[in-house]
Amino acid sequence: MIKTSRVKTKRSSIPTVLLISILCSFQATHAQQDVPFKGGIPDAPLGLTNQPLGDGPFEYATAEGMNIRVVVLTKAIELPTALAFLPDGGILVTTRPGLIRIIHGDKLDPQPVAGGPKSFFTGESGLPGAVHGYMDIALHPKFAENNLIYLSYTKPLSENGTAHAVGRGRWDGKALTDFKDLWVAPDNTNGPGRIAFGLDGMLYISTNMGDAQSLNTYAGKTLRLHDDGSVPRDNPFVGRADAKPEVFTYGHRSSLGLAVHPGTGEVWLNENGPNGGDEINVLKPGANYGWPLVSLGRNYTGPWQAGDRPTHEGYEPPIVYWTPAIAVSGMVFYTGNKLPKWKGDVFVGALRTGEIPGTGHLERIMFNLKMEEMRRESLLVDLRQRVRDVRQGPDELLYLVTDEKAGAVMRIEPAD
Repeated sequence: MIKTSRVKTKRSSIPTVLLISILCSFQATHAQQDVPFKGGIPDAPLGLTNQPLGDGPFEYATAEGMNIRVVVLTKAIELPTALAFLPDGGILVTTRPGLIRIIHGDKLDPQPVAGGPKSFFTGESGLPGAVHGYMDIALHPKFAENNLIYLSYTKPLSENGTAHAVGRGRWDGKALTDFKDLWVAPDNTNGPGRIAFGLDGMLYISTNMGDAQSLNTYAGKTLRLHDDGSVPRDNPFVGRADAKPEVFTYGHRSSLGLAVHPGTGEVWLNENGPNGGDEINVLKPGANYGWPLVSLGRNYTGPWQAGDRPTHEGYEPPIVYWTPAIAVSGMVFYTGNKLPKWKGDVFVGALRTGEIPGTGHLERIMFNLKMEEMRRESLLVDLRQRVRDVRQGPDELLYLVTDEKAGAVMRIEPAD
């Protein structure tokens, strides 16, 4: 009788499969990079930065079927922050180092405008510790009668500190004269910040971060003043012992855009979230916009700012928001006819997208008749410029400035 030998079989392969699965899971879990931090924020990659702007002009097709041309008026202004238009056709441009430059006939005057206040600036735009000298500029609504020009700036204090300040001077055709402060933050509140005149004739001022939820500080607020700096009696917190009377709204983070709806007179403000959660808000008297209690963005370290999820519950919600962030800056409603497909749209400057330097651009948002967002378009992306401000000129064209060492003033006009 022939005996057959039995082959000794291996044990079930299930434990081996489990082991491989565990090893793969372990490797996947640890595949992400340990992101380096600098100054409390991720140390951003620089592979797309420092790309020089060409001479132009540049032509683009756009989403609405309207071709545009971008003309470079100058790229010789160091770190421009804002612009304003004089009745004689001149363009005033403020800068981070604390200068006012002027453009006449599309040509930059080599000499700065005299008569502005002393200011303080330091650091590099977009990095922790950056302080802006001149932040914004606005003409009085009755400029043709009084020649008054308003500046938002960082004021150096005698005790080696600084404070956010707003003042005004009189334009004599060549320079500012008799400049005087109208409001200086007494609690060392610093910028950046914007200013704008409402259709009600009031001066609106945005302030930066700090204790945004306390009504007894100026940080993280919008303020509402008469044109001479005095407090309107109908401000929402007038008469309250626990509130600053200038406060109009609160709960804001870092506000770099302020514009007035030309039809309703509502004041719109954009503000930067942390890592995501940039917003446009419609300002309502006395309203709380939630920072730092709620946000649609994350902390720079990773977790959601609002806890275990993004939320704006319990506070005024934004009309527009961005995640990832675009580092929102200047903002304007386009009301002209020269760029007809864009009439009624809102334009917002973008300093960088998704926390990556070198990705600045111009953003366009279209709304329906109920002011509900319909669509967006990113413009001038290939130029890779930090767009700090955008305004509509008296010629019904759009103008923007780039926050670069070789900062530019550019004009958007129809190509056809």
